[in-house]
Order: sequence, then C-alpha cells, then structure tokens
Amino acid sequence: MATDMADTPAVQESSHESANNENESAKDENETVLTGETETLSKRQRKRLLKNQQWEEQRELRKQKRKERKQQRKLERQAQAEDGVEWTGKKRLRRSAEPSSLRLVVDCSFDNLMVLKDVKKLHKQIQRCYAENRRTLHPVQFYLTSHGGQLKQVMDEINKGWVNWKDVHFKPDAFHEIMKKEELVYLTSDSPNVLQELDENKAYVIGGLVDHNHHKGITFDRAQELGIAHAQLPLGSFVKMNSRKVLAVNHVFEIILAFLEKQDWKEAFFTVLPQRKGAVPVGQENNDEEDSDEDSDTEHSLSEKRTDSKDQSESKQEEHKPVLNHSDSSERNAA
Repeated sequence: MATDMADTPAVQESSHESANNENESAKDENETVLTGETETLSKRQRKRLLKNQQWEEQRELRKQKRKERKQQRKLERQAQAEDGVEWTGKKRLRRSAEPSSLRLVVDCSFDNLMVLKDVKKLHKQIQRCYAENRRTLHPVQFYLTSHGGQLKQVMDEINKGWVNWKDVHFKPDAFHEIMKKEELVYLTSDSPNVLQELDENKAYVIGGLVDHNHHKGITFDRAQELGIAHAQLPLGSFVKMNSRKVLAVNHVFEIILAFLEKQDWKEAFFTVLPQRKGAVPVGQENNDEEDSDEDSDTEHSLSEKRTDSKDQSESKQEEHKPVLNHSDSSERNAA
C-alpha cells in the first residue's frame, strides 16, 4: 500500500512534465509558422511594409515641415504688405469681386427626358458654371431649380461636396414658383426676341437639358406655356457658326459672365465659344462657306466610293480571300 502511494507523486510529476513539454513544443511550432509566413513574403511586400514603417516614423517630421512652410508664406505676405506690394492670391481676388444682382437660373426640370449618361454631362456643365462664377469679377446669383431626381443622385454619388458649395441656391421647387413671372426671361435659341442688354433686376433662365437635339424647341414651348418672357442671345449678330445655335448650359452661363465683365457681346462670345463650333465673326463667313462646300463635295464623293465599294464587295463574295480584304480596306478608308 505504501509503495502504491509513493509511486503516485512520481506519476503526477511525469504527467506535468509531459504537459509542459507539449506546451513548449506547440509554442515552438507557432513561432516556426509565424517565421515561415514572414519568410514567404515577396520582395515587393517586404518593400511595402518597410515603406509604410518609414512613413509612420516620419509623420511628425512632415507635420513640422508643413508648419514651417505655412509660417514662411505668412512672413512673405507680411513683407509684401510692408513693401506696398499687393498680394494677388485667390482670396484677395475673391474679396475684390463685385457681385451682380443679376440672377442666373438653371432649370433642372427636364431630368426625366435624359438618360443617365446625359445627366452626368449636365452635372459636369453645372460644375463648370459654379467654378466660373466663383472666379469671375462679377459673380451672379446662381440658382438650381427643380433640383432632384437623377441629377441629385449623381451629385450625391460623384460629388458629395456640392452640399458645401457657396453662393448657390439649390431649390427643389420650379423657378416660376419661387420667383415673380414678370422678372423671368427664358433664354432659348428658338425665341424670335434677341437680347441686347442684361437687366440686373431680372432672372435669366437656362434650360438644364442635354438631349442632342432630340427635343427641339422644348424650352421655348415651356416659356410660352408659363406665359413668361423669352429671348435668345445675340449670337447671329456677331457670330457665324457651322452648327445649330444651341449652346451647352455652361457656355451660356460663361457668355453672360463675360458680358458682365467686358460689356461687349462679340468679345464675350469669342472668349467662350469652343473652336469645334466653327465660330467666325460675321462678315468673314464667305471663305468658310466655300470651304464648307468643298467639304460637302468631298463627303458626297466619299459616300459614292462607299456605295461602290459595298457593291463590289457583294459581287465578289465568291472570289478569293485577298480580293475581299482589299475591298474591306477601301471601305474603311472611305468611311
């Protein structure tokens, strides 16, 4: 009996030792696994880890350098002010601007007539209007009315910062519901009335529509339905264009901003209009018309070649392959 009791502690000690050995063995295996994972990192991954580590270590140094640069710029501005040199930074330009009481309204009520791709284009045009109005010397009172639908959704997804835009009035209501009808003038190229001067007590409405001429006359019809004044910019008096006199929203917006600054329609038009519109001063269009006729003849000739090539291709379907390739090549060149 005594022998059995004497043997029991020895057995327990042995079990404890084996347990400890198992724990140490498992620990060694874990360390080996971790080491193995580190060793399996690619050269690029190790380089990235090292770069991130260095970036974190230099965070305070970068912060200190930014403070020093900021202080240096402040000292430079103070020195310029003491020397009587005017600082022409963006903030100074903005303070020296003289806001106009004229209101420019983008009517966004045509949202349901556009596909998503065109709504995104309208959004970019509105962004351009906002940027130009912020930097001009005579910023207007900028309104976006009937703001909602696809346009608002696109702005929320692509440009969430629009909610912080300054000097822009976002209105979910229609423009004629928030402004007096006698103050409204709808700008539309289909109007028989030609705008000669800008009245700063008026609100000029621009149709917020990108439709590739699928809805011709829709803004003019809208103005007539609402019983409000309408007019077109005096484009035809100063500019000859190869295309229709339908301008993008931002072009109309920028032309009006340019006129407020220059007080000259011709200069405003040629400052803003893109070259692809083929705009030339009235009186110089004769040469362009001759060129246009030549282009038309050339286009007609190319069209005939395209037709001949197509007929030849159909008549030679059973001929050998090189002939077919030659016909395909001529058709591509004609196009």
